[in-house]
Amino acid sequence: MLPANRSLERRVRSRLRSLRSEGLLRTLQPPSGIDLCSNDYLCLSSHEFVRQGMARAAGEGCGSTGSRLLRGERDAFQRLESRFAAFKGTERSLFFSSGYLANLAVLTAFAEPGDVIYSDERNHASLIDGIRLSRAERRIFPHNDANALARLLSGETAPGQKFVVTESLFSMDGDIAPLAEYAALCDSAGAALIVDEAHAVGIYGPRGSGLLEVTGASAFLSINTAGKALGVSGAFVAGPEWAIEYLIQCARPFVFSTATPPPVAAALEASLSVIESEPWRRGQLLSRARYLRERLRDAGIAVAQGDSQIVPVILGDNSRAVEVAGMLQRQGFDVRAIRPPTVPPGTARLRLSVNAGLSEELIDRFVAAWACALQETVQCPAVSS
Repeated sequence: MLPANRSLERRVRSRLRSLRSEGLLRTLQPPSGIDLCSNDYLCLSSHEFVRQGMARAAGEGCGSTGSRLLRGERDAFQRLESRFAAFKGTERSLFFSSGYLANLAVLTAFAEPGDVIYSDERNHASLIDGIRLSRAERRIFPHNDANALARLLSGETAPGQKFVVTESLFSMDGDIAPLAEYAALCDSAGAALIVDEAHAVGIYGPRGSGLLEVTGASAFLSINTAGKALGVSGAFVAGPEWAIEYLIQCARPFVFSTATPPPVAAALEASLSVIESEPWRRGQLLSRARYLRERLRDAGIAVAQGDSQIVPVILGDNSRAVEVAGMLQRQGFDVRAIRPPTVPPGTARLRLSVNAGLSEELIDRFVAAWACALQETVQCPAVSS
């Protein structure tokens, strides 16, 4: 081994030891037990109609063979994008192979040096990275604080374009941004509102298109991940025709990425059909989330206010969060500890994700197992899936 590599190895091993000592070392762990941690909120990843849609398109090949500006374009992508734009009520949409790439694309394509981006302090890492790469000036405002944002906008002296960036439903806290207030502020200040609907699309609103639909707020662009409630993979950016055309021409994560395999587009068309034809899934999901919150509170387990399908239980200490998660896993429930840097220091938690397939009986059994785990009782009964 070269001396430089030995030095690098020592540095990396030291960093790994630090992560372990701080209770922050992560492991790759496949699914096992009853799902209370994934983002498959509507259980569409295993829906037979969605699976059949993907299978029927398998004849188009396992890969797209190139970027969409080369040989990777397919009619299925354009059909899907037209359908999703109608679903969101926008002029056009563009499909990306992941939500991370979509966020990077939007923020690096539109924001330029001299512009200013106002970002909620709890925005997702992909939004934060996109903002950093944009080279625009950054202003971080307190979480969901419309008044603080108003003060920042009114006191801005930079001459460039202003952008406000937020999630609609926050992935770690399960709370909802004041989108209508943000939209009004942006309209007054000449700012462009960009909303990440990753955890809301497919769930909220009469069509299920997200929280922009619920609030009636007008956004410049929305980013809509397809690997969560939609059950497949990829992400859509939805907005005006001219903005989508600009992304096709200038967004590096689009121009220089191999297109998604064509069967994914077919699966997503099927997923949108299920969301349209089976609205009961959305209602059942949110009903089960309310039930879980009530049962946890009844058991003396502190839960943050809210009624979304994301139910965080903050334990604080990193090692304690891992310990409780392990106890619940051993009883047949797949929950995972969420620790810094995903959440702020001192707020390690179990992020419980409800899905439409959970019954009230299963939720009762889970809460009983949690109470048992908190008592550190070794005789807790195992739970079969």
